[in-house]
Amino acid sequence: MDFSLLSPVSNRLFESIELSHFQSLGRKLKIHTSQRMPDLEDVNIAIFGVLETRNATDNIGETFRLDEVRKSLYSLFPGNWSANIADLGDLKNGATVDDTYFAVSQLIKSLLEQKIIPIIIGGSQDLTYANYRAYDTIRPMINIVNIDKSFDLGDSSKPITNSSYIGKVILEKPYNLFNYTTLGYQTYFNAQEEIDLMEKLYFEYYRLGNINKNIKTVEPALRDADLVTVDLKSVKSSEVSVKQKYSPNGFDGKEICAIARYAGISNRVSSFGVYEYNPSPDDEATSMLIAQMIWYFIEGYCCRQKDDQFQNTDDFNKYTVLVEGQELVFYKSLKTGRWWIETPFLAFTDTKQKKYSLLACMHEDYEQATKGIIPERWYKACKKN
Repeated sequence: MDFSLLSPVSNRLFESIELSHFQSLGRKLKIHTSQRMPDLEDVNIAIFGVLETRNATDNIGETFRLDEVRKSLYSLFPGNWSANIADLGDLKNGATVDDTYFAVSQLIKSLLEQKIIPIIIGGSQDLTYANYRAYDTIRPMINIVNIDKSFDLGDSSKPITNSSYIGKVILEKPYNLFNYTTLGYQTYFNAQEEIDLMEKLYFEYYRLGNINKNIKTVEPALRDADLVTVDLKSVKSSEVSVKQKYSPNGFDGKEICAIARYAGISNRVSSFGVYEYNPSPDDEATSMLIAQMIWYFIEGYCCRQKDDQFQNTDDFNKYTVLVEGQELVFYKSLKTGRWWIETPFLAFTDTKQKKYSLLACMHEDYEQATKGIIPERWYKACKKN
């Protein structure tokens, strides 16, 4: 990857770190400055911005900076973290949007190959497509989780936008998408044909109201995710600045940060993006919210536990339940208390499907199975294959 495509953090912002508390996060980061690019040898997480908005339907080509987000992030205090974190600055826009997509894909691919988790701050959410393409030679099949008010399927025959990029992900070769999940969708923002298509493709979607009742229901989907993308329009307007306001309904700050932590704590999530940032003069609320989402993702990452191997019988309990002639096999980690359910893909010879032999679930799924009810996630995963 040509790191010359990255613009350093501004000198003014970097110099302000010297005035901050000696234990603040800004003092702990490896930061790309005009003097040097940080050594990535021991880095676990790399943050970078992408200022591309030319394919956004509502703010096409609008220019912005991420200084306020960084200022908020740098001012926070890290937890008891073991991770090494770098801020690589901002990726320069290409001559065309496709050039930017290519640069984003190549940067993320380079980081993934070095076992570094990228955190992307955007820019319009169609950059998720570029993030997805970075996995082409990294993993054979991946799961995308989108925290959004909309499915963003769109018409794949038309040019890609920030509200139609998933259609391109689904239909463009190489086909690397195994599952797509939307968290927090609101029915009135989605055409019925898109809802029907999500059902037809056995993709998962969780209504905002259901998540508001119990935020824990989204944890299994995030545990199975490879790529997590967040549209800030999924956050209700009372939580953000004037220019960021979109809808009175959405996630509150506590909920969106809890979701970010679930993403971070997942052993599988390897990239995380926050998009649709629209700065304004009174930007403190939005920039601080993004900073806290990133903080919680890193906090989750530092709490990761390898509890899903199930090779040592002393590390888990195994439960078998017979439901409608189907033998459902559940595993409970004794280390973390998390649950998984076995899927029938082990009978296949295709290595792409072997990868998905265990599906994250909740204790409630096991309880429902004992009452004769097949878990919906298990059913959709089976039908998809």
